[in-house]
Amino acid sequence: MGKQTRKGMFREFKYKRDRYVNKNYNKYYRLAMRDMVAHYDIKESELNFLIFAYDYEFFTLDHMCENYFYSKSHLERRIVYPLQSRDYIFKYYDRLKPNKYEDAMFDERKMNYRVRYAISQKSRLLVQRFYRKLEGEEQINVPI
Repeated sequence: MGKQTRKGMFREFKYKRDRYVNKNYNKYYRLAMRDMVAHYDIKESELNFLIFAYDYEFFTLDHMCENYFYSKSHLERRIVYPLQSRDYIFKYYDRLKPNKYEDAMFDERKMNYRVRYAISQKSRLLVQRFYRKLEGEEQINVPI
């Protein structure tokens, strides 16, 4: 370790050199999350779910329960249905309305279709804004 200067002993912090630190996205995660929750009609758990579902074209609740490690009843009641009522999630394929393309894609009997959900454009823009805040491209406005 190099010689410490007297001036350096009294400072509050010192950043590491850039060559030692590549990316530090989680540094502002909590602040960006507080900003998004305060300025948009969404809870933290719902935003976390949208971030998780961001790269899916569509999904079933069974798949999300298995991969998100959440019980199906809690996922439906606490996250999916509230998001659906506020137009963050929509039914991509409905159970009772199969279309001609669905028959070729899914091997399921008539009236036995599982509902497939997808996140809306509104959600995609919200998640993109969250990522911009994490990367420092957009200002974080944290409520006091």
